[in-house]
Amino acid sequence: MSITGLTEWAYPLAESLLAKPLPRRWAHSQGVAERARTIAPILGADADLMGAAAVLHDIGYAPDLAKTGFHPLDGARYLRDVAHANERVVRLVAHHSCAWMEAEARGLREELESEFPREQPHLRDALCYCDMNTTPDGTPTNPVDRVNEIAGRYGADSLIGAFIRRAEPEILESTGRVVERLAAAKRRHPM
Repeated sequence: MSITGLTEWAYPLAESLLAKPLPRRWAHSQGVAERARTIAPILGADADLMGAAAVLHDIGYAPDLAKTGFHPLDGARYLRDVAHANERVVRLVAHHSCAWMEAEARGLREELESEFPREQPHLRDALCYCDMNTTPDGTPTNPVDRVNEIAGRYGADSLIGAFIRRAEPEILESTGRVVERLAAAKRRHPM
């Protein structure tokens, strides 16, 4: 599949997997895709790629796809093996929002990294920014509140609660790099 039209291809796929069984997750995914549109100026030719990855990033939560219980891996495998998605979209889904840390906690890091090489750092940062600036209902938030929301929803002693606290410094650094790129772009091209 070519890069052109990826977002257009991705929306109905994500909707078919998430809208009915997981409407809140679908709302979140749409919000993440909206954040991707807002940072398109710093993504250049990769804006469509990011839009697709953003709307698809959580499909691994879909009941029909959840095999390992680790949604980045389950979603990426589905995209690769069933949907035959663009390889770069698959890699972004597999590694979104510090997934390697959760994979490590689940004993799946080697599996994740051997199957799915990481995408370029600035694109991983961009997807993390979009995800961590979106509430579960799809509305804008900020990374600190998002991390706190995730930890509160799952509980501090849960695997997810422990992972998100461990990942917090990297999430804040990652999203901060995107903010810096947006500011630099604005300075270069003021409105």
